[in-house]
Amino acid sequence: MKMYVILPLWALFTVTQQKVPSDNCHCELISSEKPFPYDRLKKAQASALSCSNTIISQKTSALDSLLLGLNRRLPQLEHDVAMLEKEDDRTLYGALSLHIIENELTEIQQMIDTLNSTTTESKHLSENMAQQLENIKEEMDELEKFDTMQVVKRQQANQRLKRDLDQCRNNGVHPPIPPTQPTGRTCPHGRFLNITGPRVQTAGEYAGSYKYGAWGRDPKPEPGKESWHWRVMLTSSNRYAHYVRLYSSLSSLIVGISVPGNVQIHPSNPTTNTIQGPNVVLYAGALYYNCYNKDAVCRFNLTSKSVTSLDLPKGTRYNSKGDFCHLEECYPYTDLDLATDESGVWVVYTTTQDFGNLLLSKVEESEPPKLGKTWRTSVYKRSVTNTFMACGVLYATRYVNKNMEEIFYSFDTMTGKENFNVGIFINKVSSDMLSLNYSPVDQMLHAYCDAQMVSYKVLFELMDSNFPY
Repeated sequence: MKMYVILPLWALFTVTQQKVPSDNCHCELISSEKPFPYDRLKKAQASALSCSNTIISQKTSALDSLLLGLNRRLPQLEHDVAMLEKEDDRTLYGALSLHIIENELTEIQQMIDTLNSTTTESKHLSENMAQQLENIKEEMDELEKFDTMQVVKRQQANQRLKRDLDQCRNNGVHPPIPPTQPTGRTCPHGRFLNITGPRVQTAGEYAGSYKYGAWGRDPKPEPGKESWHWRVMLTSSNRYAHYVRLYSSLSSLIVGISVPGNVQIHPSNPTTNTIQGPNVVLYAGALYYNCYNKDAVCRFNLTSKSVTSLDLPKGTRYNSKGDFCHLEECYPYTDLDLATDESGVWVVYTTTQDFGNLLLSKVEESEPPKLGKTWRTSVYKRSVTNTFMACGVLYATRYVNKNMEEIFYSFDTMTGKENFNVGIFINKVSSDMLSLNYSPVDQMLHAYCDAQMVSYKVLFELMDSNFPY
């Protein structure tokens, strides 16, 4: 039995017996194997970690964002040039349209310059990373030679065998599992990615007047009115309005030539069914707004001049008891916020029974209008400065400083999921952004900022048509 134990040890070690004066026997074991270079392994691990930290998702997404921006902006530029050729009357219209196109060209050139710089950096980064990875591979091949017992190779073979057995078991005993289908909505644009701009900034024909109001485009216009824009100004006490002002084009709005002009809800102001608060929208030829002195949504048909109303749930806060706010100020009579997106009209509000948390309801296009499904959120309405809808997702903003607003929150009506870390910033032209609404026609975000009308371009990430937000 002793011979069987001693022989394998002699195959690995040289045994030297030393004479000592005591009864103890001391043996010196000398390994015939080369010592493993742990310092080289640690160096290879550090190099691999450095590669992982250098190639991060932010750097790749920056390039994707630039390409996406160019992909969106170039068709828009072509459209604007075509509109200039069509509408150019060689007077002020043409000059303003040309000025807008010049600004677009400047922004596109800046994006191209940034893209060229980013592409060059990415090329150098790829070359450096490729060389580092090749060096790491060569170093690992050298370290593998120290594995004389072939432990690593056996582990790799076992992993391959286990994988093959799992595939055989799944395919042989159970039918193949079909790929999981996304459970999101269909959105024609993709996932909300960013905002650029402002693209348009104008006071129209009333420079410095009418601090509160709203403006935009009809997402579902009547035939022949596709290019029309609208504006509502709170002409009484920054609280009331009794007409909507129409413009045949963006150029008309900028220079302040209103054709066909004002469409009155009522000759006097304020009175029953006139507008209260700045958060109004136009959809399918009808204006939606907070009815005067009521917890209700009014719908004014611009063609028939008729008004129908929709009562909100009992306990809905109105008359400036549930406003949008930030730390220094609340925006008066913003209890109800109307919004539009690809699917229609929505209303944002709060109730006493929900302790001031924000509620979202779909407004159904019936006669009279009806309140559809309602969603409850966990965001406090007075911590929000504005909201808007895009592709069935509610977005909320908050005040950062006089130059910046942040889209910090989203609520997906399809999944019910909330996100408090959206982190998209809006450059403001003035301190207060008093109304905000998204136009699915041209993917623009229209803001009314202290008597100025401002628009921003919304960028979406192109994806499959069905996707979860």
